[in-house]
Amino acid sequence: MANFPAPSGDYHPVLGRSLQHLLEVINDLENKGIGFTSLTESIDTTTSTGKLVFNIFGSLAEFERSLIKDRVKAGLEAARKKGRIGGRPSALDEQQKEMAITMFNGGALKSDIAKHFGVTRQTIYTILKDIDK
Repeated sequence: MANFPAPSGDYHPVLGRSLQHLLEVINDLENKGIGFTSLTESIDTTTSTGKLVFNIFGSLAEFERSLIKDRVKAGLEAARKKGRIGGRPSALDEQQKEMAITMFNGGALKSDIAKHFGVTRQTIYTILKDIDK
């Protein structure tokens, strides 16, 4: 919760970083007996109508977030069905990975393998970790 001084008639141009944060701030202010009035949206949480409008806006924003989440999920599923895999591309192709594993099994140090392929040691650790699966 942001600590805002609340002298009578004072205003803050930005009260919350997100709707979730704004709802928390408004609830905290209300619990302290401080009302909220939005000058641009004509919302006054000290009235029943103002509380209703504020909560409706909050519900609509939550609904919109839920729709976006559902659309992203559906888009990812559609992409997977087409054979597309998200995420960062692998630094090494399958042939290079096999070669790195062979080098490691032959006694090469992970740091030397990484230098050979021009990748980080973590990349080699990840490849070697995956062979245990």
